[in-house]
Amino acid sequence: MSGTLYLVATPIGNLGDLSVRALETLRQADFNAAEDTRVTAKLLNHFEIKKPTVSYYEHNKFQSGPKILERLLAGETCALVTDAGMPAISDPGEDLVRLCAEHGVEVLAIPGCCAVVTALAVSGLPTQRFCFEGFLAVSGRHRTEHLESLKTEQRTMIFYEAPHKLLRTLEDLQAAFGADRQISLCRELTKLHEETLRTTLSGAIEHFTAVPPKGEFVLVVRGAEPEAQTATEEEALARVFQLQSEGLRLKDACRQAGEETGFAKNQLYRLALEHSES
Repeated sequence: MSGTLYLVATPIGNLGDLSVRALETLRQADFNAAEDTRVTAKLLNHFEIKKPTVSYYEHNKFQSGPKILERLLAGETCALVTDAGMPAISDPGEDLVRLCAEHGVEVLAIPGCCAVVTALAVSGLPTQRFCFEGFLAVSGRHRTEHLESLKTEQRTMIFYEAPHKLLRTLEDLQAAFGADRQISLCRELTKLHEETLRTTLSGAIEHFTAVPPKGEFVLVVRGAEPEAQTATEEEALARVFQLQSEGLRLKDACRQAGEETGFAKNQLYRLALEHSES
């Protein structure tokens, strides 16, 4: 019988945030897998946990992952941790989870700190619908394409950024979304110098031009405003049926008609079904 891979969330700054369940899991697992064994050693030593730890990170995951899987298939249990936060979220643990899933190894999450949700909660921006975008690509083309794809995104968007890249990222966000787009910049979450700045993109650029950025940042950006409707309901529905007659599936017709008229695709889909039934 195979063992279990535990995804153990670790503190993103304050060691007091490590849960009782996480502590017990780290103590009881046969071994730990860590992004940086030196960082994890400090955590384990603080709580007087003596367990063998293997290295698992972005640049060795294709070598280390199969070795961890082999031990799991042999019946051992492993606690996977990242340097801070939830493993597998913007983290190479994603690949190990996939590997375990493909081989029928049980994966259980031990929830806890996550910078994405923590920053969103204190941002003051809409929280019901959001998307996590991680770090923007460094290369120009991929970076531009990423931002271009988000220009009409209505959900609150969340990004990670390092201090030395912050100003460039803010300038690129302003170019894509406009100077007045609201943003919440959270740095050093749960740490001694924790700070949340709620402003606009232009205001953030002005502030961090004068005050050099320090610490790791989570950027929470308000989504785009819904496009104004440019047609009546009847006209939008007529456009759906026209697109259908041209060969599009109903869902695709509703999506395209919605983009053209400002109506939500789900609303047009519902109206189209009601019209067909009547």
